[in-house]
Amino acid sequence: MDNSFSPDLITLVDENGIEHNFEILDQIEENDNRYFALMPVFDNGADMLSSSGEYTILEAIDVNGEEQLAEIEDDALRRRLSNEFEERFNDMFYN
Repeated sequence: MDNSFSPDLITLVDENGIEHNFEILDQIEENDNRYFALMPVFDNGADMLSSSGEYTILEAIDVNGEEQLAEIEDDALRRRLSNEFEERFNDMFYN
């Protein structure tokens, strides 16, 4: 079986120590910063059906030499990145 196409998955641990699985949909690199569009991945079909289906945009930051992903505090930056990811998704799926 050819597994050349498989999703890029990542597990993140929240501030309460709970693990959450995500698929990396895309990433944008600009001005020495990296931003990721992540979609939650669920083991349970019921959880998937109750999900909003929205993706999350996180920024890679350096914390004591270790890369971590964090929420983007700047609303204008988050909106701009969201628009850019949406354009990229439209190009990937509709063009």
